[in-house]
Amino acid sequence: MRVSGLLHFLALVFVLITSWTLIHSYASFNMRTIRLPHWLGSVPKETCKYLHGTPFALDWQSCCHQGWSVSSPGVMNNKCGLSKPCPKNFFAFKIISGAANVVGPTICFEDHMIMSPVKDNVGRGLNIVLVNGTTGMTLRQGHFDMYSGDATLLLKFLKEIPEGMLMLVASFDDPGTKMNNEIRMLFSNLGSSYAKQLGFRDSWVFLGARDMQDKSPFEQFLKNNANTNKYEGWPELLELEGCVPQKVF
Repeated sequence: MRVSGLLHFLALVFVLITSWTLIHSYASFNMRTIRLPHWLGSVPKETCKYLHGTPFALDWQSCCHQGWSVSSPGVMNNKCGLSKPCPKNFFAFKIISGAANVVGPTICFEDHMIMSPVKDNVGRGLNIVLVNGTTGMTLRQGHFDMYSGDATLLLKFLKEIPEGMLMLVASFDDPGTKMNNEIRMLFSNLGSSYAKQLGFRDSWVFLGARDMQDKSPFEQFLKNNANTNKYEGWPELLELEGCVPQKVF
């Protein structure tokens, strides 16, 4: 009886220990499954950032580009949501084109959201920001309707860009219908490689500078193509971010 009682006691202890281990493991797993969606839900879109820096070079200074990731909780966000801080004497920027004719573009420079749908200061066509390349201060911003608007307004804007200015551009809906050869040439002089191709409902994001000698490394372009469009009638939105060198005189 004593041996039998001892065996029953050991079996009971084993069952209790096994049950406790299983309950503890389930509770830990359950906490993880609960916390993960909660954490994901609390992460703002701005924490999506670029990694894997790829160096570019301009004749006037060196530049850097970076590609996408998601930040970890507790990590301090860098300017404009970049995953890595820009080097000294570099400005951080992020440009996102509009999505079809539904969601407007955003332009961020040095952690300042200059244009966005939330600020209600974007519009169909080309959304443009001029920034002082030395101080980083915003000089001017505006949007130009390139479907049914007056193209001479954009022409005047481009001709009046002062020296030492950086220009950030994001398309929305249709950036190319009213584009003429003179406007295309002015954008090309600012460093664009794709302005001469820009047409109806194309997607385009670009950062250039006044009187650049070479083409800007900061540019993306997608042609409106019914066979490849992500949205019905429009190509997908484009995202461009990185570090642009400060002009030091």
